[in-house]
Amino acid sequence: MKNILAEICHRRLEDIKKTGYSYGHQIPQNRTRPVVPFLPHAGTILEVKRASPSKGDIAPDLNPVETAENYINAGTSAISVLTEENYFKGSLEDLKKVCQLADKMGNKTAVLRKDFLLEPEEIEVAYKCGADAVLLIAKILDTQKLLQMAQKAFQLGISILLELRDQEAVLKAVEVLKFADKMNAHNQIVLGVNARDLKTFKIDMLIPLKIKNMIQEELKKAGIDCTKVKVISESGILNPDAAFATGAMGFDGILIGEACAKNPASAVNYVNSFLDGCSEYSKKKNSFWSKISEKINIINNKNKVLVKICGITNIEDALTATENGAHILGFIAEKKFSRHVDLDKVEAIKKEITDFCLKNSTPVPLFVAVITTFDTEESKKALHMQELGIFDGIQFHGFHGIEFHGIEQNKNSNIHLGYEAFRIGDENQLSELESKYIQGWPRVLIDAYDANQQGGTGKQIPSTLVEKCGFSKLWLAGGITPENVKQIIQNFNPELIDVSSGVEIAPGKKDKLKIQKLFQEINNLHDFL
Repeated sequence: MKNILAEICHRRLEDIKKTGYSYGHQIPQNRTRPVVPFLPHAGTILEVKRASPSKGDIAPDLNPVETAENYINAGTSAISVLTEENYFKGSLEDLKKVCQLADKMGNKTAVLRKDFLLEPEEIEVAYKCGADAVLLIAKILDTQKLLQMAQKAFQLGISILLELRDQEAVLKAVEVLKFADKMNAHNQIVLGVNARDLKTFKIDMLIPLKIKNMIQEELKKAGIDCTKVKVISESGILNPDAAFATGAMGFDGILIGEACAKNPASAVNYVNSFLDGCSEYSKKKNSFWSKISEKINIINNKNKVLVKICGITNIEDALTATENGAHILGFIAEKKFSRHVDLDKVEAIKKEITDFCLKNSTPVPLFVAVITTFDTEESKKALHMQELGIFDGIQFHGFHGIEFHGIEQNKNSNIHLGYEAFRIGDENQLSELESKYIQGWPRVLIDAYDANQQGGTGKQIPSTLVEKCGFSKLWLAGGITPENVKQIIQNFNPELIDVSSGVEIAPGKKDKLKIQKLFQEINNLHDFL
């Protein structure tokens, strides 16, 4: 597979040999504007961006000054200016013009130089051009070089946005944070997690949360107070709902490129949406996606798959599923379905399951309520129970989990509460499925379509159709049994499987032996792998 990141860096080194660190541009002898603090509070970073390797031309006629003015008027905390010339069609001239505008408009908005910087000299160029922060990509810099470049930025008084995407990069970040403390520059570093894989340029909106959890774990090991370290999410935010959801996941900022560059006038919607999401997070602190990302980190370390046992109606079945290793327990919240649970019993079930797990030192499974509408008393009660923490998340099954009545009301987004289950029956629905990821859902559970029944049908999605649903990591339901689970995992490598009727004696009553057999098959497969 083509490594775009390596190609960009190679061409960059060639350009430096030919034109120096100025890339042929006139660099000011001295900086003229004061340094503006970079992201002192939660906020957005909006990008001046003409093109990218993954999308080609995004806004080829973009005027950097007009775009930046829109961003500043929208209330963004910072502006990112791409200065890479070969693949993103930016330049240092763009950076200088945006910094001059920020100076003219009162220097309340910080300016970031976003590029694939390789040497400390490039940081000094950015400083002289007026940048308040520079992007450093851990993937392309070894620890020693990162420390050299961080030192240069700290000495100049500007900040660094250190971009991470894997555990190796997180460990580098820990060293840079230790160094920042020694230089009394802890306010001059922000960690950014890119949802985009810089090798393939594919997007995974759950990566930032997974890495954020990893960052917190490593900082604790290193004795660093993780509450003082700012972490932002980068890339993949294509509408205001996704901005809201990211704020509600507890990030200190988001970097938005394509969406605002194409339509700078829409910037205010993204800014307000993100801040609304931050407000939502401050009320609750832990979204469903934060919890699920912790589960994913655990199973990734063990090369396993997340298992949800759905249609739980009683404590016996909940205990059986938990004892065997279920990561999620699903509860049908509506009385019209044969597998519905008495919601008044769920709190007691959760207490007993939690006590069992604490006694046996095993992880507590997540409790998810399944609803098919917002309108019934049961669904409203389930949503209230989610607010109380009895349910960890909501499965919006077969309907849109977003109530969206216009940009100004996008705070009604429910992405942070859980995920959609999408019933798919033919290829004509693939574009609708893809649109859900564009809306900002980190994952969508795909389930078999049955005109007469929602969930628990025992039907499988045709394999040829499953193979075409690869817009994100696969969450799969429909006809999964102890007899076919190994083959399904081998064929499709899902991140999560959802099992209901495949482990039942009757609707709403699980078979203990079938549940045991299911997990035996899964564990045997992964032990073999």
